[in-house]
Amino acid sequence: MPIQRRLPKRGFKNRNRVEYTALNLSKIQELVEKYNFTEISPEALHAANLVGKTDRIKVLARGEIKSGLTVKAHAFSEAAKAAIEKAGGNVETV
Repeated sequence: MPIQRRLPKRGFKNRNRVEYTALNLSKIQELVEKYNFTEISPEALHAANLVGKTDRIKVLARGEIKSGLTVKAHAFSEAAKAAIEKAGGNVETV
């Protein structure tokens, strides 16, 4: 049997893939109510033991945000960015 048929097929792992930790708007609203955050940033989330120090954060649009606040993250979905700005908040990409 030829060697290419004897060896197992494993697939492809992209070395340059960027992994994000997802953060929904509903979770942001819970954090604002629980911890009284006025600004959501990777440093504040790390201080609250919600993400790791080197984790990248992406804000997704699931849920609703009620108060205007500043959100700093590595990436945003278009719908999340629009929802935060509609509520009177600011969006900053780190």
